Amino acid sequence: MSKKIAVLVGSLRKDSYNLKVAKVFQQIAPASLSLNIIEIGDLPFYNEDIDVDTPPQSYNRFRQAIANCEGVIFVTPEYNRGLPAVIKNALDVGSRPYGKSVWSKKPAAVVSVSQGAIGGFGANHQLRQSLVFLDMPTLQQPEAYVGSINTAFDENGNINEKTKSFLSLIIDNYASWVEKLS
Repeated sequence: MSKKIAVLVGSLRKDSYNLKVAKVFQQIAPASLSLNIIEIGDLPFYNEDIDVDTPPQSYNRFRQAIANCEGVIFVTPEYNRGLPAVIKNALDVGSRPYGKSVWSKKPAAVVSVSQGAIGGFGANHQLRQSLVFLDMPTLQQPEAYVGSINTAFDENGNINEKTKSFLSLIIDNYASWVEKLS
C-alpha cells in the first residue's frame, strides 16, 4: 500500500515552475508513494484571534489533509533570499493550536526551484530551520536545489531528461527515507 504524501507548492502563480515540478514528482514517484498537491493559497494569514471557537474552514481542511498524510514534500521558490510567505503561513496554520501540530514526525523533503543559478539555496535552508522546530525529520541527501528551471521545460511543458533524472533521484531517495522511518 502506498504512503500518502502531501506536496506543498510555495508559488501561487497558475503556471509556476514549482507547480510544474510538483506535477513531475507525481508522475515519476515510485508506487510506494501517492503524492497529493495540497492547496495553501486560500489560507488566511495565521491569526490566533480567528482560530479560537470557529476556525476558518480552510484551516480545518488544510489541517485534516496534512494529518491524513504520512509525509510532506515542500516545493518552493525563493523570494528575496527567503521562503515565500505562503509556505511559512501553512507551517504556522498546521502547527496550531498550540500542542496540536499536524507536522510532528512526518518525513519531509525540501526542493527549492528557481530561475536563478543557485536554485533557491536561501529558501531551502530557511525552511529547514522551521522543520527542525516542527519535529519533521528531513531528507538531507541529495540536496535539492533546482536552478535555471526556466530552461528545463520545452514549449509544450515537457521537462528535459537531465532535470527529470535529478528529480527522479530526489523522489527515489525520499521514498527510501519514508520507508526507513515507517
